[in-house]
Amino acid sequence: ELPREICFMLWSRASAQIRYSIAEGVNEGTAVGNIAKDLGLEKNTLKERGCRIVEGSSESFFHVDQNDGILYVDRIIDREKVCERNTACLINLKTVLENPLEIHYVTVEIQDVNDHAPSFSVKQYRLEISESVLPGLRLQLQAAHDPDVGQFSVQEYKLSPNNHFRLEVKDRGKEGKIPILVLLKTLDRETKKIHKLLLSAIDGGKPSKSGTAEIFIDVLDVNDNMPVFNEDTYSVLVNENTPTGTTIVKVNASDLDEGSNGELIYSLGSNVNHRIRELFRVDPNTGEIIIQDVLDFESEESYEIDIQASDKGSAPLRTDKSVLVKIVDLNDNIEVTSFSHALPENSKPGTTVALISVKDSDSDLNGKVVCYVSKDAPFLLAPSLQSNMYSLVTKQVLDREQQSQYNVLIVAKDAGKPSLSSEKSINIVISDVNDNSPEFLQNPYTFYITENNSPGASIFSVAARDNDEGSNALISYLILRERGGENTLTSFLNINSENGEIVALKSFDFEMLKTFQFQVVASDFGTPLLSNNVTVNVFILDQNDNAPVILYPLSSNGSAQGVEEIPRNVNAGHLVTKVRAYDADIGYNGWLLFSLQEVTDHSLFALDRYTGQIRTLRSFTETDEAEHKLLILVKDNGNVSLSATATVIVKLVEPKEAFAASDVKSAAKDDEDSNVIFYLMISLGAVSVLFLVSIIVLIAMQCSKSTDYTSKYLPEANYDGTLCHSIQYRSGEKRYMLVGPRMSIGSTIVPGSHGNTLVLPDRRRTPEEVGLFYIS
Repeated sequence: ELPREICFMLWSRASAQIRYSIAEGVNEGTAVGNIAKDLGLEKNTLKERGCRIVEGSSESFFHVDQNDGILYVDRIIDREKVCERNTACLINLKTVLENPLEIHYVTVEIQDVNDHAPSFSVKQYRLEISESVLPGLRLQLQAAHDPDVGQFSVQEYKLSPNNHFRLEVKDRGKEGKIPILVLLKTLDRETKKIHKLLLSAIDGGKPSKSGTAEIFIDVLDVNDNMPVFNEDTYSVLVNENTPTGTTIVKVNASDLDEGSNGELIYSLGSNVNHRIRELFRVDPNTGEIIIQDVLDFESEESYEIDIQASDKGSAPLRTDKSVLVKIVDLNDNIEVTSFSHALPENSKPGTTVALISVKDSDSDLNGKVVCYVSKDAPFLLAPSLQSNMYSLVTKQVLDREQQSQYNVLIVAKDAGKPSLSSEKSINIVISDVNDNSPEFLQNPYTFYITENNSPGASIFSVAARDNDEGSNALISYLILRERGGENTLTSFLNINSENGEIVALKSFDFEMLKTFQFQVVASDFGTPLLSNNVTVNVFILDQNDNAPVILYPLSSNGSAQGVEEIPRNVNAGHLVTKVRAYDADIGYNGWLLFSLQEVTDHSLFALDRYTGQIRTLRSFTETDEAEHKLLILVKDNGNVSLSATATVIVKLVEPKEAFAASDVKSAAKDDEDSNVIFYLMISLGAVSVLFLVSIIVLIAMQCSKSTDYTSKYLPEANYDGTLCHSIQYRSGEKRYMLVGPRMSIGSTIVPGSHGNTLVLPDRRRTPEEVGLFYIS
């Protein structure tokens, strides 16, 4: 606690006040005065004590240079915007010094210059006067508006020369001078229907400035009674902060005329300024004056409103009446002296957010104020050494991701009886720090792409999000690559660093590569930089892009053509030969079917659709030709099937003794084929049993664990024979078995002559049949 002498000295220093004067419109950087010199402060202590200007919620126009203690203009000041039409334009500043705390009050008077000319809101307007109106009629005209004050405001009005009207000027004090048109003699509509006048407004500058408006007066017939208000004066008291939509007073007028000449409508007078029009409106039918904006005693203590009653005659007559509205002050004086609009979320408890000052004009207990935070918020008010001064500080660690701003309600309550209170709401924005890493929307990612994709085209994309904001939430993507891995798969992938879109630089070949895996890293732009990575699993889907390849027959020159010699005495069902082929695709794309396209005699030979075996249909006769040509078509079962052809020439030879060995060989071959068929049947049975056992095991595994919705390839069936190998994989709730040519495992990338195709070493065995099975 400071000694009383020091507190008294601080209070004495805080009560010092300086006044300066400058003209409006001076340039930025203009020196206003030497605050350090006028207050007797040492220049070398200003920066250490944090000397600054505190203006509360008003805009900043000045600053103190902490090096020389001089008050400078921050930006050009327009007196008319700052003080509107007030005679004295004063800007009150608070100069605050810390360690120890001192407050000095500085008043800067903004002097007016004649930088505006008088102007009328309407350059042309019309008046209607009945020809029966007697001389002496007084019509209040629209006043010119000049934002300048004093002698630079409107000083006089002039009317163009005429025989029927003269001009009078009424001084309304702070409201300015108002022109009044006076009728000198009765108008005669039959003589002159329209009178055109020119009204000029002139200010008091040297040289003076002026503005004009044209007045057109239409002379109409006989509406000879003007509206009369029922009250001589209207005055009302209204509390500040009265809710909008409240009716504060009702004016009433009457007209002795009948019909439309006696029906009245009410409106604001033509000289009511824009601020009054913002605050009040008049019901045109009832004469009720209604609040339409918040009233503030501190801004204006009273308003004089001109109400106009006009009849609906062919030449409407109008009467003006002033209504005095006095604003009653309420206890609502909480002032935010200094406020930090952005509070970092990692601020420590006890960090000062704002300085609050409260004033109460009452004395004794009626002016003793207690201030507190009304709602449950992570802030509290700490009293300062000065009376009615508080610091709003944090009481716990904040998290912007949970709540980005707080609306803190501060209540000030005095000790009077009855106690009066006032409230002030402060909006505190929590600024972001980089405390959240990017999070991928999926982890891991699984994608399926069809082989033979276009190089350079997007194949899929990954996405991450960051709960921070601004640069802390901006995300950059990159593929994690192995060191020295120029020939690895990731070297053929590229990623858009901004949106995570992944592009393949070369096309994929299912027959060479079925699946691969890599990692993507997402990093933000915060300080410190935070990142996260995700695994991406990619499965290649097969396309029918491989035509069948004939393995037998093959001639010495590489063409699919062979010659078979058989004796004429063979029986029906004799195996002539077997066409062998394979397809590198899998599933239906690699399932081969054989068909006989051309044959010399259809009654002699038959081709098995699935095995490619050629057998005799009957025994040969003496009349059968000695040579027969068979053209066999081999095609797959893809959506757009691919095919190949083979030619077999069958020659019939006589069964002589020289061919006895051949007969024995043929018999042995038939026996061998029979044995192969027998073993094939045994192999098929064994495979079927193993397949059923695998299905049962898979079903048991699925029942014993939760469903894995991530599609992946299952182990390859290791069967070697005339049947093709199989690959099982799951997709969602369905499982598939793809049966096709046996492939090698352990894909690698090797350079070759395949252009933009990812290739693998060819380690395939010869298949004969392919099939696709669906397992629900």
